[in-house]
Amino acid sequence: MSTVERGAAGRRTLPEMADTEALGSQLAAVLAPGDLVILDGPLGAGKTALTRGLAAGLGVRGRVSSPTFIIARQHAAGTPGGPGLIHVDAYRLGGLDDLDALDLDTDLADSVVVVEWGEGVAERLVDEYLLVRLRRDDDSEVRRAEWEWVRND
Repeated sequence: MSTVERGAAGRRTLPEMADTEALGSQLAAVLAPGDLVILDGPLGAGKTALTRGLAAGLGVRGRVSSPTFIIARQHAAGTPGGPGLIHVDAYRLGGLDDLDALDLDTDLADSVVVVEWGEGVAERLVDEYLLVRLRRDDDSEVRRAEWEWVRND
């Protein structure tokens, strides 16, 4: 099993949905307000499950569900001074103008921002971000995750 460390890459096999959520919780332990997490993977790969784990690890309030139809959900900090969580689905965004309209750079001040389908769209919000790629084995519930910290140069 790969350990989760800030700045380090890793990979893990996730046989059960609970394992995907547990990875999210472990990743949350190295995140801070201002961090951007970009989730990449096809439908059913576990992006929302990983976000549920992130939310649990961050201790935010509210039920985490896919923001597909509302584009972005905001979850308030569960403790005073703790980070909030902004959960975005970039799949339906028309481009950079739609992303700018969400004003996520303002939310980064006191929240962790998680963007599903965000690769190629959201990176410019920060100098460094966590990229998590999720894949699901064919005809199986087994998922695979790879993560790395990416620096914009």
